[in-house]
Amino acid sequence: MEINSSELGKIGEDYAVNYLKNRKFRIIGRNFRQPWGELDIVAVASDKTLVFVEVKTMREGELKPEDQMSSSKMKKFKKAASLYAGRHQDLINDERGWRLDVIALTKVKNNFVVNHYENVE
Repeated sequence: MEINSSELGKIGEDYAVNYLKNRKFRIIGRNFRQPWGELDIVAVASDKTLVFVEVKTMREGELKPEDQMSSSKMKKFKKAASLYAGRHQDLINDERGWRLDVIALTKVKNNFVVNHYENVE
């Protein structure tokens, strides 16, 4: 049975959370929603940097997932991250600050190929 795009997205986000946890990230929150945008994952890296993560998941043979980050999506991502950071100053390490990451997942058979882009602009 083929899974639909929204189910694939949810599976991809769960996979990304496990990927981050395996790299010593502490997950703070998921799916922080605003009327104009959302943050898929909010985490703290092992170096204490607050990290906002956008997860893009596609099937093999479709467009590359990272190509889904249009300039308008990037603008919404930055806006949501800025709002969250402003409301949660206590999570921001003075020396490390915060950054935006994109995790691009390509589903190949029963697994994912992961491309993790740190500090995207």
